[in-house]
Amino acid sequence: MLKRSGVQEPFSRDKVITGVRKACQGRPVSEDELALLAQQVEDTIRQAGQAEVPTGEVGLAILTPLRSLDEVAYLRFASVYRGFSSLTDFEKEISFLRDDHESAYS
Repeated sequence: MLKRSGVQEPFSRDKVITGVRKACQGRPVSEDELALLAQQVEDTIRQAGQAEVPTGEVGLAILTPLRSLDEVAYLRFASVYRGFSSLTDFEKEISFLRDDHESAYS
């Protein structure tokens, strides 16, 4: 993994779980579900076939399975990862989630 500072470090499922666990605090998400999400993220990263993966791509790889797991945790994680700075940022993301739900049930 290549951090923004340029430092390289190995991919860590534990770091993924720790970061996502914070977003899932107080939500009905089990440790097994967190472990499965971390595995999905690792699989996505490996499929990319790159020797060095920027941390930003790891964050993107977390968002999709997290959205499926728990939308509140997804919003929490996305707000930090994407640097939400206003209510408008949350409103746009919630609108995206609503549109996604409507298209899934149409």
